[in-house]
Amino acid sequence: MISDFISLGIAEDVAKAMGDMGWTDPTPIQKASVPLGVEGKDMFAQAQTGTGKTGAYGSILLSTTESGSDVPTAIVMVPTRELANQVAEELTKLSKYSGHRVIPIYGGASIEGQVKKLAQGCDIVVGTPGRVRDMINRKVLNLAKIGSLVLDEADRMLDMGFTDDIEFILKAMPSERHTMLFSATMQENVKQLAFDYMKSPKEVSVSKDEIVLDLTKQYYISVGRRNKSWALCRIIDIDKPKAIIFCQTKKMVDMLDERLTDYGYKVVAIHGDLPQVKREKVIRDFRNDVTDLLIATDVAARGLDIDDISYVINYDMPDDIDTYIHRIGRTGRAGKEGTAVSFVTSEEEHLIREFQLRTGMEIEKRDVPESEPGSKDTIKKVIDYDQISDVFGMCKFEVNLGKNDGVGKVSLADFIIKSVRVREVSIGKVQVGPDTSIVEVHKDFGSRMTKDLPKVKFKGKAVTVKVIQD
Repeated sequence: MISDFISLGIAEDVAKAMGDMGWTDPTPIQKASVPLGVEGKDMFAQAQTGTGKTGAYGSILLSTTESGSDVPTAIVMVPTRELANQVAEELTKLSKYSGHRVIPIYGGASIEGQVKKLAQGCDIVVGTPGRVRDMINRKVLNLAKIGSLVLDEADRMLDMGFTDDIEFILKAMPSERHTMLFSATMQENVKQLAFDYMKSPKEVSVSKDEIVLDLTKQYYISVGRRNKSWALCRIIDIDKPKAIIFCQTKKMVDMLDERLTDYGYKVVAIHGDLPQVKREKVIRDFRNDVTDLLIATDVAARGLDIDDISYVINYDMPDDIDTYIHRIGRTGRAGKEGTAVSFVTSEEEHLIREFQLRTGMEIEKRDVPESEPGSKDTIKKVIDYDQISDVFGMCKFEVNLGKNDGVGKVSLADFIIKSVRVREVSIGKVQVGPDTSIVEVHKDFGSRMTKDLPKVKFKGKAVTVKVIQD
């Protein structure tokens, strides 16, 4: 019912466009922020991607500014070119009946084309800080009539080093303006920005349990680095998700892209080194289901706004809670359930405990899903000695030699040292039983234990070795 939107103070022609877009009920952030916004109150609001924040500030702008201006009267600042395009697209849909003209400006695209569009007139500019500052310096972006400013994903912009650009832009526009700041997290630098450039700002926050969306089920899988690809392929083969897979580095994105492509998966990759035309094609193909899997770095994926992502997979675990929240916020959206799975090495399990405490939500431990009987894994699981070793780097091996074979602790250790060229200091505890023994050996010599020791015999007896994985 568009009356629910109109009751918040949204203009009727904007609410009518919302109805055409299939919107039925205002989201919590829209209910909390729109009445303040249409009254012209400055605000800083906590809301992540997927909570309807674009609709919130977009409806405020369209309801409080006139259309048909020769120079822009409102500007929206965003961290990435992808988000600039997405926000401009949504605002254009919302202005179906109001007639507002929206132009995105960002780096990596023809500046001449963007200058030409500005010269033709527009009402709202959606831009990245670097390109907006460039346009101001070139004197092709006139901010004299700016009456409303939105800083979207403010925390990301500050994290990406845009502080100087943002402050330059803020000082270049009229001081008498309506300013709104939206951020997924409320770090101190974000709050400081709000208080430095706003007038008595109102604080708006969705309830704490909405910071991480309730529709997103969170799991983690304890898996070592060497078996991450095995675990990933199992999930893809069994659950067949439409997924974003996050890696920490561009190199890892490229390596995983090449590996999965070789195995025949429909996958695309995105990171900061890709040219803009290629980036746009990658996102378009993923959005239109030409591809099922998008491998990305955090910087490249910031601002991606796609509603039908069923899985977020943290191939590499993020270091901080803010990045974790941003990542998993890509799924569980638009009323659909989503799943967030994190691959966690033994050294990273403390992060899971920290994230649970910070979000107040459980991140459940899960095993790698079982494949169908008779089916073959795309990638074979290997023994990951880093993952199974203790804090001292020691792994346990069961050897089929015991007291009945005439061995003791010292003689068995000597036999292993000589047979597989293991250093004496790399042998830990030795427990000798009647027929088998348990030996601790440093992880650096794990492969030698399983590959080289069975090649030798002890007093004519064939030796077998089994890795003990607790």
